[in-house]
Amino acid sequence: METLDNTAWDVLIVGTGLQQSLLALTLSRSDKKILHIDENEYYGGAEAAFSLQEAEEWGNRVKDGQAPAAFDKVTITKPEPADAENAIGNLGFSRAYSLALSPQIVYARSTLLQHLVSSRVYRQLEFLAVGSWWVYTHDTASAGDAASTKLLKVPNGREDVFQDHQLDFKAKRALMKFLRFITEYEEQTEVWDACRQQPFSHFLSKQFKIPTTLQGPLLALALSHSNSSNTTTEYALPRIARHLRSIGVFGAGFGAVIPKWGGLAEISQVSCRACAVGGGVYVLGKGLTPDTNAETTSEGDIKLHLKDGEAVTAKWVVGGSTSSADGDAYCRSMTVVASPLAPLFPPIAEEAPAPASAVVVFPSGSLSLDDPVDELPPVHIFVHSSDTGECPSGQSMLYASTSLSSEKGFVLLRKAIDALLASVEVLPTPEVLWSAQYQHHASSGSELLPASNKQVLIFPPPSMDLAFDDAILDNVKDVWQKIVGEDGGDFLVFQDREQYDDDD
Repeated sequence: METLDNTAWDVLIVGTGLQQSLLALTLSRSDKKILHIDENEYYGGAEAAFSLQEAEEWGNRVKDGQAPAAFDKVTITKPEPADAENAIGNLGFSRAYSLALSPQIVYARSTLLQHLVSSRVYRQLEFLAVGSWWVYTHDTASAGDAASTKLLKVPNGREDVFQDHQLDFKAKRALMKFLRFITEYEEQTEVWDACRQQPFSHFLSKQFKIPTTLQGPLLALALSHSNSSNTTTEYALPRIARHLRSIGVFGAGFGAVIPKWGGLAEISQVSCRACAVGGGVYVLGKGLTPDTNAETTSEGDIKLHLKDGEAVTAKWVVGGSTSSADGDAYCRSMTVVASPLAPLFPPIAEEAPAPASAVVVFPSGSLSLDDPVDELPPVHIFVHSSDTGECPSGQSMLYASTSLSSEKGFVLLRKAIDALLASVEVLPTPEVLWSAQYQHHASSGSELLPASNKQVLIFPPPSMDLAFDDAILDNVKDVWQKIVGEDGGDFLVFQDREQYDDDD
C-alpha cells in the first residue's frame, strides 16, 4: 500500500505492545478491516527484544528523546577485560543476541498459555523451563568475608523439604504445615484474614512459627518488588500459591516457562503475524500527530492524522496510555556474561527438560549502599542460558530489576550482579561483556489518544510484575467484546485454517 491517506478501517490499533498485539490476534478471524501502526521501527513496544546493535540504537534514541516515554536514563557499558591477553570471552556478532526489555516468567496455570493453544498460535512458539530459584544470603556477623555469602536453593515442594539435610526437624515441620495450608488458603480465611495488611513475615512467625532463615525463601516465591516490611500477607499468599500449584503441570520439578528467542516479544510477533494472515495491514514507523484530536465523520467514524500528514478513519481506535497514575519507576539492567553459569541450572527432576532460566532473589536487607536509605527493596535477577537463543553458547544473560529508582537503584543492581557472579562457583571467574541499565515506567503505549470519544479505547498500563499478569487478558477481552459485540464467538478460540502451514 503506497499511501494510507484517506483510507477507511474498521479498527485502528496504535502500538504493538503486548496488549495491542493480543487484541490483533483476537480480531484475526473477525473479517474486520484492521490497520495496525507503531511509531517505532520494531514490534513489541515496552516488551521488545533487540540485537546488540538495535539495543545501542534504542539507547541513543531514548537519550535523544525520540523513543517511547516508558524508558529513560539508559547507560550502556562494555567493560574492558581485566586481562586483555587472556580474556575468557568475547562478544559475538550483533544478531547472536536477543535482549528482552521486560522479561517475565509465565506460570503453567496462566490463562495466557491456554489461549495460545486455543487460538492455534502455540505452534509458532517454543517455551523453555524455568528451573531453580535461589536466594542470596549473608552472615551479618562476619560481614565482608567472602565465605559468609552464598546462594541457597529454594525448595520446590514437600519432597525438596524432606530431602534438605540443612533443615532441622522443627523447621521442616513448620514448613510442611505452611505448605499444607497454602494449597487451600482461600478456604481458610480464619487463619490469615486478621493478618491481611500485616507484613507476610509477621504472619509466618505468628501462625506457623517459621524461622527467619526460611522466611526469605518463601517470600522470594512472591516476586514482590517491595521490601519485607511492605509485602503484606494479602499480596504474598496468592502469588506463592500460584507458584506451588503450577509445579508439575508441564513436567516434574518446575512450574513456570519462558518463551524462547526474546521473551514476550515473541508472543507479540506471533500475534501480529496471525492478524496479518487474516488480512490486517501493518505499518511500522508510522505514528499519530502529538496533538491528536478525534474528528467524527458524517458516517460516525473517527478521523485521525498521522505524523506524515496522512489522515485515516476508523470505526474503532485502540491504543495505550503512557504511564501509570502513581508514576512508579523501576531500575532494570540487561547483562551479557562470559560464562554459562552452569551451577545455577542443576537438573530439575528425572526425565524433566533441561532448565533454561533460573531466578535469583536478593531479599531486602541482603545488600547495602554506602549512602544508607530506608530498608532496601529486593533485587530479582533472571538468569537465562544460551538455550534461550538470547546469547551465544558459553555465555548467559542476566536480567536484573529493582523498585529502587534513579542512581541508587542502578548502584544496587550493580552490587547484586557482582555478588551473584562472585557467589557462583565456576572457573574462570565470570566477567561482564556488555551491560545496559535503564529506568522503566509502567506504560501500555507511547502516544496519547483522545479519550473523550466512546469509540476510542485505551488499555491501562500493565502491572510491573515479574510474572505474566492474567489481568492483561481481561483488558484485551473487554476491548474485543466492545468491538465485535455479541456475535464474536468465544474469546481466542479458533479452528485450524484449511491450509495450515508454518507461516500461518
